Amino acid sequence: MTPEQQAAFIIAQSATAMIQAMGLKARNDQDAIRGLYPSNGEDDFLRVIEGNGISHNQVIGLFTNR
Repeated sequence: MTPEQQAAFIIAQSATAMIQAMGLKARNDQDAIRGLYPSNGEDDFLRVIEGNGISHNQVIGLFTNR
């Protein structure tokens, strides 16, 4: 991939991750309205980042071809 393609990939993956994270937050908001403990915790949100390949190390690896 060219650097431009790598950047476009990261932007697309970031948009996907944002949509997924918004879904997790919406579920937590629904739980709060019902007086329940949040269904999704920090680990769930971190899995979204890792799962979309946009953690710090994953992005650095993409640009350094690791």
